[in-house]
Amino acid sequence: MPDDAKAQGIAEKALADDKPEVRSAAAAALGDMKSRTSIPKLKKALDDDDPSVALAAAHALDLMHDDSAYEVYYEVLTGQRKAGKGLIASQTSILKDPKKMAELGFEQGIGFVPFAGVGWVAIKTITKDDTSPVRAAAAKVLAKDPDPAATKTLAAAAGDKSWLVRAAALEALAKRGDPSVLDTVSLCMSDKKDAVKYTAAAAVLRLTAIKESGAEVKKKGMGKKSKK
Repeated sequence: MPDDAKAQGIAEKALADDKPEVRSAAAAALGDMKSRTSIPKLKKALDDDDPSVALAAAHALDLMHDDSAYEVYYEVLTGQRKAGKGLIASQTSILKDPKKMAELGFEQGIGFVPFAGVGWVAIKTITKDDTSPVRAAAAKVLAKDPDPAATKTLAAAAGDKSWLVRAAALEALAKRGDPSVLDTVSLCMSDKKDAVKYTAAAAVLRLTAIKESGAEVKKKGMGKKSKK
């Protein structure tokens, strides 16, 4: 019920409920409502003692394009938050529960596709490690993080032991469009996994084009100055 003050008030009140299931549902509802006036309360929920609530709040904030959501996704990927104590990495049971993750919107909300043509259902079929798809999904979200430090984090994830995470990190780096990681991405073209190798190759093409385009623009700018 978007733009409904009563519904928003009920959901915000439920963020303080005794049961984490209710708090998670409340955060998800506020995200679906796109209730921007609830953002301060959702930010507070990022530090909830229950990881499922923190994840639900992060997803809601991401739906409203609020950068504070990336703190939680950063923790899911790396095991620690940029600032403050992390609550999710130490309780991985949530990340390993497909039903929980579905409830929190990781399947439908994120639309997890770590690399072209392979979706969430296929990933769950070909891997027994339930945390890898979730960490890869977090990498996918971090592609939108405006913090330059996210580029460094994703570059490190390109060397992760899980090929799902490596592929997702490479895709995220390509989307960020920062040519400074070209050397790191290029090394991944020799990865043993074809999916990672091909994702790296596509990323190299994109980042090289961006780098060359930037160099051309800079060259033209210098030419105009010399004429003056």
